Amino acid sequence: MARALIVIDVQNDFCPGGALAVPGGDEVVAACNRWMDEADHVVLTQDWHPSGHASFASTHDQAPFSTTMLSYGEQVLWPDHCVQGSEGAALHDRLDTDRASLVIRKGFRPAIDSYSAFRENDRRTTTGLGAWLRGVGVDEVLLCGLATDYCVQYSALDAVAAGFRTAVIDEAVRGIDPDGVARAWQALADAGVERLGGSAGG
Repeated sequence: MARALIVIDVQNDFCPGGALAVPGGDEVVAACNRWMDEADHVVLTQDWHPSGHASFASTHDQAPFSTTMLSYGEQVLWPDHCVQGSEGAALHDRLDTDRASLVIRKGFRPAIDSYSAFRENDRRTTTGLGAWLRGVGVDEVLLCGLATDYCVQYSALDAVAAGFRTAVIDEAVRGIDPDGVARAWQALADAGVERLGGSAGG
């Protein structure tokens, strides 16, 4: 069986200077590149929102980081970010994208946000990643990227639910909110997700 490295949303808008910057977000790039050597397959994910996406605060004339109810439940409203074709949506220029076998674009449906690499936020619409991984013989996934308390956490929990042995690489993730990060690590531990790579991550 094979191992896949899933690199979550290492995009300009999630790095310093971006529209929804994760503190120290660009610090994960070198570690993500190094860990590609430990995998048989590399998958990159990319937030890819149309203008006027339902998860954007501007779409609802509300303040960023407030919440609203969408068809699938409560949704955090974000600053406009990772708009399709924009520089903010581009993968970080130091990320070794040539190593990727697959790029998953998520959040492109106008009415549904997507944190997980496996399922969108309605928890029914899949990205197809699970089937692709099984098709190439993967039974173990390692996750890195941004952000620990959102897309990394959701992706790891869905990987476990899909039956993959799952680990998150500590040195290769960064999070948004320290309390949220602590809760995320606890949720991952409770689900049986392994924590790899020291304690430098956040």
